[in-house]
Amino acid sequence: QARFSYLHMKYLFFSWLAVFVGSWIVYVEYSTYTELCRGHDCKNSICDKYRKGVIDGTACSSLCEKETLYLGKCFTAKPNSQVYSGNWGDLQGVIKCQMEEAPHYDLGGEMEPRKEAAPVAFNKPTKGTSVEKFREMIISHLKAKVGDQANLADLGTQVLSFTDSNKDGHISLPEARSTWALLQLNEFLLALVLQERDHTPKLLGFCGDLYMMEKVPYSPLYGISLPWIIELWIPAGLRRSMEQWFTPSWPHKAKIAIGLLELVEDIFHGTYGSFLMCDVRTTTFGYNERHDFKVVDARYIIPEATFQERIRQQRCDVDEDCLYGTDCLTSCDLTKHRCTPEVTRPNLAKVCDTLKNYIQRGAPSDLSDELEKQLYACMALKGLAEQMEIEHSLILNNLKTLLWKKISHTKDS
Repeated sequence: QARFSYLHMKYLFFSWLAVFVGSWIVYVEYSTYTELCRGHDCKNSICDKYRKGVIDGTACSSLCEKETLYLGKCFTAKPNSQVYSGNWGDLQGVIKCQMEEAPHYDLGGEMEPRKEAAPVAFNKPTKGTSVEKFREMIISHLKAKVGDQANLADLGTQVLSFTDSNKDGHISLPEARSTWALLQLNEFLLALVLQERDHTPKLLGFCGDLYMMEKVPYSPLYGISLPWIIELWIPAGLRRSMEQWFTPSWPHKAKIAIGLLELVEDIFHGTYGSFLMCDVRTTTFGYNERHDFKVVDARYIIPEATFQERIRQQRCDVDEDCLYGTDCLTSCDLTKHRCTPEVTRPNLAKVCDTLKNYIQRGAPSDLSDELEKQLYACMALKGLAEQMEIEHSLILNNLKTLLWKKISHTKDS
């Protein structure tokens, strides 16, 4: 009886401890989440600037006057930005709001708020700036972001066309301020660069640096999105198994994979320079009803020139100190204790890592061995993509061709 009583008490103690710890975790997570999800504050801040004539854009009137555009469910909350579902008349999309709290950027990919006052987001261009001067500002900014590319003048012209939100043939100071604020965002810059492609969701409207994108119906790339409170209790092994239960048929997966490979191709020495993919987790990507690949979160697809300038300033003692996002790693120069600017793995190798389990599972038997061989060759790519451009292009084209041949004669293509 004494032994039974001891075991009973021990069981009750550990049960109580588990409930207490679990409740505390839920409380902390929920408190942080609700504190950061401030859609009402975001709207009020933007609309206050619109009414004062500081900013303007295609979505301002609907958001602040007609109230036909409204923020719905909060998907993602960080100190410097939030993501909400959005409804604009018959359109459904995703609204991204940049908060005024000034973020502190570190090369580990996390952003924390600074304690000092936030910088003014809409202080450029200043009153009296001519359209030609604004165009020069745009081109200079783009040059700093993507490097000295031959087509920057064309891109600058596209930005000016975008800036004229009401299409009256004139660019107002509030319109220019909104565009300038948007140009600071990697995701907006990528959407601008790839606007003729279908890899990024379409920009539906903007007001200041708040903007609404086309909704990507299916995300992450594979697996399921679970409420954070459930995610806390699912073991990692079970989570990986569950991810494979909720995927499209293999031909559809092949089509999605081809789209991801085409994105790699587009941002490698593209029309407006090279971009680095610094977060290739499955949550970054998705697809639509036609199984067309889409980028869901482009914050960590960063111009190579911007990345190199930023990483050079990073002090380091080991290579792990030179990580940006989750996937852009450089080496540490121990003689200077500064990070070197060149990433250790090209985009294609990292993408093949992400695709391996996704595309191999359920692959046709006559394709499986060759697919595995090509994926491992792809994952083995190291060093600068520029130094192995022929090999990079060969592997990428071989993979696309292998997948396309298998599905090109089917309705799934």
